[in-house]
Amino acid sequence: MDFTAQPKPATALCGVVSADGKIAYPPGVKEITDKITTDEMIKRLKMVVKTFMDMDQDSEDEKQQYLPLALHLASEFFLRNPNKDVRLLVACCLADIFRIYAPEAPYTSHDKLKVNIVFTKSFYSWVKSYNICFELEDCNEIFIQLFRTLFSVINNSHNKKVQMHMLDLMSSIIMEGDGVTQELLDSILINLIPAHKNLNKQSFDLAKVLLKRTVQTIEACIANFFNQVLVLGRSSVSDLSEHVFDLIQELFAIDPHLLLSVMPQLEFKLKSNDGEERLAVVRLLAKLFGSKDSDLATQNRPLWQCFLGRFNDIHVPVRLESVKFASHCLMNHPDLAKDLTEYLKVRSHDPEEAIRHDVIVTIITAAKRDLALVNDQLLGFVRERTLDKRWRVRKEAMMGLAQLYKKYCLHGEAGKEAAEKVSWIKDKLLHIYYQNSIDDKLLVEKIFAQYLVPHNLETEERMKCLYYLYASLDPNAVKALNEMWKCQNMLRSHVRELLDLHKQPTSEANCSAMFGKLMTIAKNLPDPGKAQDFVKKFNQVLGDDEKLRSQLELLISPTCSCKQADVCVVSKSYFTLFL
Repeated sequence: MDFTAQPKPATALCGVVSADGKIAYPPGVKEITDKITTDEMIKRLKMVVKTFMDMDQDSEDEKQQYLPLALHLASEFFLRNPNKDVRLLVACCLADIFRIYAPEAPYTSHDKLKVNIVFTKSFYSWVKSYNICFELEDCNEIFIQLFRTLFSVINNSHNKKVQMHMLDLMSSIIMEGDGVTQELLDSILINLIPAHKNLNKQSFDLAKVLLKRTVQTIEACIANFFNQVLVLGRSSVSDLSEHVFDLIQELFAIDPHLLLSVMPQLEFKLKSNDGEERLAVVRLLAKLFGSKDSDLATQNRPLWQCFLGRFNDIHVPVRLESVKFASHCLMNHPDLAKDLTEYLKVRSHDPEEAIRHDVIVTIITAAKRDLALVNDQLLGFVRERTLDKRWRVRKEAMMGLAQLYKKYCLHGEAGKEAAEKVSWIKDKLLHIYYQNSIDDKLLVEKIFAQYLVPHNLETEERMKCLYYLYASLDPNAVKALNEMWKCQNMLRSHVRELLDLHKQPTSEANCSAMFGKLMTIAKNLPDPGKAQDFVKKFNQVLGDDEKLRSQLELLISPTCSCKQADVCVVSKSYFTLFL
């Protein structure tokens, strides 16, 4: 219908009116009806657009005042007006009306759907004529408000057709305009920040698809934003400046091409004089390089080499973060193991205990996932650390190797080739029994009972396991194993003699002999100084508890089975001292 030629009656245009029968217009705006010229109508609508644009959701008085006007603008006369500029300006008003009155627009369900679709279609059609669009005064403010509105109102109730109209509309504005302003870019990027992303997944998905569709146009704008913040340090250019690293991670996951010009900026930041700044960039790049589907290391070798250089950073937290990254990288990108090996070798001799410890954790974690992920050199670094000067590092290396032996040799989870690759572990672990530290000796005993010949196996299986182990050990390992059994048997003898002393009448000679036995037993426990006090207290309990003495006698008996020992240990935790 030609509304210019056949206007509807004025009463049909009034919609819901105020108490005095008139629609309330903003100050300075005269009545908008079909009686005025199109030019005058456009002039007045621009003022209405500005009014709704400036309104907030909590402006209750204004919302009530302009409700009749909101309904008036949703009439057929405006939605289907033959003039494109009129439809555009009305669409802008409707966009703000949806925002202001959210979550409920001031229309019935039927009218709301009609307004939503007509508004989107009319705006979309108009944007296709971008040469007219960008001639409008303050068009950028209109687009910014439109983007914000669309991101805020999109939800699961919108069908695919409406969502596609939104996407077509927004991508047209980006691709057919002269450029994307920072404020318009912010209206898109804010939906990628974790806090916003978790609140409205639909707006995140819309932003993601929009960025993928407009990558060639918007990439330069994104690069300019990050250049301003990362290189020039102008954080005031955007309210999102403090979220740059979160944004880079999200943009990389959406499409790495969005960051083609940003990566050199990150290389620049890796060389910053500020240790905390380098640490933040290393954490970011660790996620980008380490993610499963990332090919950043092969696509950007200069950045990869610069990142590897941080393994030798003077700042300890940076070196530590680099080492932690290596585990994920080895698991997700085994082809990069060669690049990482030399840097992990240097860090395995790092003066910082925590870094040497994490080198072991990194290698063992990857090896437990798949032995093929780690080469012999990397396993060799762990082997070296079994002789580290720090007990924490030695323990991590020994336990890690023991776990690999049990997984790949005892259980044969990766076949014969993998078993042969780590067959040296059993010898190496038993050789450690020659060390002077009682902590090392006790850990070897624990490893033997848990990993080399697991105590929880059935008797027949344990004997097979022991037979295979003993037959395949090198001569030095055999001597170490024999020495271990000898020391354990000697400790049992001391405990047996202690129990015998408890059966004798109390006397000075008896107490003196008992004290000597306690001191001998304490020497076989970690930290003998503190162990003396614990053993004395244990001996006092032992003298008062007949059931405890009988269970201890069973535990040290040559005929005690592993199952019986487990029952005793569960019943009386004191016995863990003698396992």
